[in-house]
Amino acid sequence: MTEDRRIFALATARNRDAIYRILKEELPKSGTVLELASGSGEHGAFFAPLFPSLQWQPSNLDEEQLGSTRAWQKFVGADNFLDALKLDATANPWPVEQDYAHEPITAVFNANMIHISPWRVCQGLMAGAGRVLKSGGRLFLYGPFKVGGFHTSESNVQFETWLTNQSPEFGVRDVEKVKAEAALNGLIHIESCPMPANNFIQIFEKN
Repeated sequence: MTEDRRIFALATARNRDAIYRILKEELPKSGTVLELASGSGEHGAFFAPLFPSLQWQPSNLDEEQLGSTRAWQKFVGADNFLDALKLDATANPWPVEQDYAHEPITAVFNANMIHISPWRVCQGLMAGAGRVLKSGGRLFLYGPFKVGGFHTSESNVQFETWLTNQSPEFGVRDVEKVKAEAALNGLIHIESCPMPANNFIQIFEKN
């Protein structure tokens, strides 16, 4: 970590260009993108200047990561990179549902969260996205997924072993189970985009 509290995450530096190639084609053209579990804040620091017509709203539950995100906001100085919010994905309501100044939220973006948290966090994410998105709004999930109950690579098998050693509640999620949870909240799966390093972006749309 630098003295100004910025955290540098190697995974973000590796994946951000590939993610950008999808987002530039699929994000709405206006409104606010709510990023859940923003981590170090580097995604917002990278994406916000590339999407000047959108507001980028980072959020997190972890205080150290919130501090890093705010340091990245100060460093980047982009007007559309909004002040980070403390947000628990399992909460109801989310802070953006109460007197939020940057409505409408037209997209929700989340990277690398649902496999390293209990299933109830994915359920909370889907419920919250279903509440805050209007018809046509989109949810983007980045990370590893099982397909048809099977891993897509041997490295993901090893990764899941590492995850479940951290907690039996963690694990690479089956995309069909994620789709089903999304559908319960009015979010229809519209595209699965293969990404480098055996990851995907799963795109959902509010009906």
